[in-house]
Amino acid sequence: MSTPATSADGRIRRIFKGLGLVLGGKAGAGLLSLVYLLLATRYLGPTEYGVLVLVHAYVTTVCGIVEFPSWQAILRYGAEADRDGTPHRMARLLRFGACVELIGGALAILAAMALAPLVGPHLGWSAKAQAFAPYYAFAVLGSIRSTPSGYLQLIGRFDLIGLHNLVQPLVRIGGAVLVIACGWGLKSFLVAWLLAAVAEFSVLWGMGLWFASRRLGASLWRPQVGEVRRDNPGIWRFLIASNLDVTLRDLTGRIAPLIVGWVLGPASAGLFAVAQRATVIIAQPAQILGNTAYAELTHIVAEGGSAGQMRQTVGKVAGISLLAAVPVVLVVTFFPHFIVNLLAGPAFAAAATVMIVLVAARAIALVGPPCSAAIASLGHPEQSMAANLFASLVFLPVLPWLLHRFDLMGAGFQAVGQAVVSSLILIVLAWRGSGRLA
Repeated sequence: MSTPATSADGRIRRIFKGLGLVLGGKAGAGLLSLVYLLLATRYLGPTEYGVLVLVHAYVTTVCGIVEFPSWQAILRYGAEADRDGTPHRMARLLRFGACVELIGGALAILAAMALAPLVGPHLGWSAKAQAFAPYYAFAVLGSIRSTPSGYLQLIGRFDLIGLHNLVQPLVRIGGAVLVIACGWGLKSFLVAWLLAAVAEFSVLWGMGLWFASRRLGASLWRPQVGEVRRDNPGIWRFLIASNLDVTLRDLTGRIAPLIVGWVLGPASAGLFAVAQRATVIIAQPAQILGNTAYAELTHIVAEGGSAGQMRQTVGKVAGISLLAAVPVVLVVTFFPHFIVNLLAGPAFAAAATVMIVLVAARAIALVGPPCSAAIASLGHPEQSMAANLFASLVFLPVLPWLLHRFDLMGAGFQAVGQAVVSSLILIVLAWRGSGRLA
């Protein structure tokens, strides 16, 4: 029999194997994203690019608040169904998750449409951007894909998730090239980004349905009569708490550009968006790592693992993440102006200083995803939610004051403070929660 250490090492290898497969696609997507960023920033300039960013940030913020993703429930309860070999229970779970998520997506689209005329004037949108914003609400679809994503993670097809990451930037690049070649304007860029979101939605749902149909057969379409709540005790409580946790965790990143645009105007929002772009090098692997770790940690709980196994796995994942982030932080610290010039051109030079602080904040926050994954896998996502809620309530309300006091650098100070507080709380909660295991 394998020792606990060997088992933990195996889990960590599987976590980082999944991370590597997804990051393969993310690396390609990152390079492609750099291409369309170069095209958009140089063609539009800081102000119009800022409007483009603000319209997209508005839609994703409304989506993040209203949507109801189900991937965590798919992984947690799907691991039990997979362990017990009950395809009909799995099918009922997937159908339930898809129904909940699609209804949430429809509500998010309606909310984004309704609120756009009220929000747009305060964010400095042009008349054409305001007129198109209600139609751009359908870009919400780009985020309504957690059910197929959760299932693909459950069956270990991280390679497909990695390939899917290429869909959005490929469509955006094609759209940007066409817009520039034809001499069109901001509205056409919004159309291209909307088409990219629809493509993201369609491709991942198509892959998820294909593999679910192959593995579950007729039970996917005609499962035996059963009650999802009886199959999966506490699923509604888990769904609500995990969704609030994800919403609050991502809320600051989504709403900060809107606050910057509201207080300082579209040009500053464009600078902030470019500064944030450098943090993607850290932020995207961290998010993926949290997801891949969660898939593995749910198996530890389902198999009756120990507190030592949980803590060792989480500790190693977090430690490796922090070490991997150090070179990125150093490069950004010593070459900020070169990076900004490469990303967006000399017109965005003022983004260099705040970029250093934002990257440091992202590095600090790397501790959070594996800790949140551990807390959720133990069945208590409401604790992670409470930690993120507390950090948001402390630091988001002071962001407008920080922007007035320190200009764009105020957003960097806010990001660092929130990262430190939320990370410390999550470490404590993950350690205490794992102590309840055998």
